[in-house]
This record gives sequence, C-alpha cells and structure tokens, in this order.
Amino acid sequence: MITKDSSIIGLKTRFGANWKGERCFAKTKNGGLCPKPAYKSTGRCHNHGGASSGPKTYEGRQRISKANLKHGNYTIEKKQERVKNAAIGRELNAQIKLIENDLKKEGII
Repeated sequence: MITKDSSIIGLKTRFGANWKGERCFAKTKNGGLCPKPAYKSTGRCHNHGGASSGPKTYEGRQRISKANLKHGNYTIEKKQERVKNAAIGRELNAQIKLIENDLKKEGII
C-alpha cells in the first residue's frame, strides 16, 4: 500500500539542498537553466522531456483521438454545414425584409 510516508514515492525526483544527482539544465523561457532534477532515463525533468510524448503509431493516435472526442461539433464537416446554414439564413432574412417593405408601401402592415 502506498502512503504519504512511503519512501519510494517521488524517489526518481527527490532532492534537497545537498542533493548530488543530475539536474535537468534545459534552457527555460527566461534564458536560465532548469534546476529541477532529471530522470535517469532521459536526462530531463518532467517539464522538459522526461514524460511520454504520446502515442507513436497511427492506431495509437486514433485511439487517443477517439477517447478525447466529446461531441464532434467542431469537425470540418460541421463547421462547413454551419457556414452554409448561416448563409441560407441571411438570404431568407433579406427576402423577408423585402416582403415587409413591399407590404408597408401598400399599407397592409
């Protein structure tokens, strides 16, 4: 059972003031060097390449894509359909406005 007091939690990255292990030293956005401890396997910390970069195969990428798809409202087809429907709506509104103007001129409304 893993508890908060377990000595193996965070062992890969545990360090203190006198820690003699390897640091990440990746270049940060502000131009400095990252002081976080590096994983032994990659030589970088979690933020700079120590974590997985995701699936590599086509099947793996498709599986992740399917898992993250929530509703499909922003697919290319749906966006094109909304643009087409909006154009039709604008056209209908313009025709309604013309009919209303004709009816106003004749005094019906």
